[in-house]
Amino acid sequence: MPIWTVLRPLLVAAAVPAAVFAVDRLLLLAVARLSAARPGARRWQLLRRCRIPALVTAVAALLLGGEPAAGLGAAVRPPVRHGLLLALLVSAGWLAARTVSLFIESALTRYAAGRRDPGRVRRARTQADLVGRISDVAIAVLTLAAALMTFPAVRAVGASLLASAGLLGLVAGVAAQSSLANLFAGIQLAFGDMVRIGDVVVVAGEWGTVEEITLTAVVIATWDQRRIVMPVSYFAGKPFENWSRRDPGITGTVLLHLDHRTPVGELRTEFEKLLADDSRWDGAGRALQVVDTTPSTIVVRALMTAPDAEQAFELRCAVREHLVAYLRDRHPYALPRITVGRAEAGGPGAHHDAAEHGTAAVPHPAPARSFEAFERADGAGDGGGGR
Repeated sequence: MPIWTVLRPLLVAAAVPAAVFAVDRLLLLAVARLSAARPGARRWQLLRRCRIPALVTAVAALLLGGEPAAGLGAAVRPPVRHGLLLALLVSAGWLAARTVSLFIESALTRYAAGRRDPGRVRRARTQADLVGRISDVAIAVLTLAAALMTFPAVRAVGASLLASAGLLGLVAGVAAQSSLANLFAGIQLAFGDMVRIGDVVVVAGEWGTVEEITLTAVVIATWDQRRIVMPVSYFAGKPFENWSRRDPGITGTVLLHLDHRTPVGELRTEFEKLLADDSRWDGAGRALQVVDTTPSTIVVRALMTAPDAEQAFELRCAVREHLVAYLRDRHPYALPRITVGRAEAGGPGAHHDAAEHGTAAVPHPAPARSFEAFERADGAGDGGGGR
């Protein structure tokens, strides 16, 4: 075998990557100079993500085009060309997916820079993520289909597959009913602006933040660092709370059960003073009111607004702690108590007899007794023969 027959394929296989590498170096130098001239431009950083698939696609295309110059034998040439064609299809699909992702991210970046509304930015981000995932799946399916069509056996049965496409579609639809329902629910969720990445939601009694939305599931990060993965169809078919759909601001509530003698006006003044000094209060609204009474207490409700749910929770805790400490230190009688004492001596007829004789029976207050004392008394009574 002549040595040139072996060297020609090796030279072609080595020359093509070397040429692509040299062009890549030149492009990197040019991009570096442009980036230095415009350091604020983010497009060059995005273009770097397409560098590797672009290099692989260029090498595969040049090798496929330069294959006749390699002088391969008749037995080796068909499988080599087929392998190069498959590599070109796969790398081209990879490049197409990266390019679509680049355009979507670039458009999202420009939209976020031009808009200042956080809700609209989160909605655009959710829709862009969903469109990117759908495009990745579509490109992967098309790439796989194109790669399979390069095999003669697959092309031979192509006509029969198309003829039975209706039956296969029906079977696939029944088998993947749940997956298709989640897919369409995800599209409805993203473009219906029902929930977005970063929204604060309450789902199935759990409070958390939407961390990720995929084609089939929604990931919710809870306050205690758990992750709840729920199917997308749940959000399309069941009610849930979205605390930040239009405005992340929220009203916090604190309930206090206090004694009837509580100085509500003074407590209201202290509450307003506390909010004025707290940066977590947004100044939109505040109120301290007596909203209910019971035979032993009054119910005082304190309302305050905050920019978001997290700050509202922290503000509620701070207000509750401060008001309880204020009443404990300044007005301890305002805190609810349960008083336990002896029954009045003389029975029901004592007041009647005193009224007939022109005297008033003044009961003497008995000292308070604890529950343990009553238990001991009950035990003593039982030991002495019962009551």
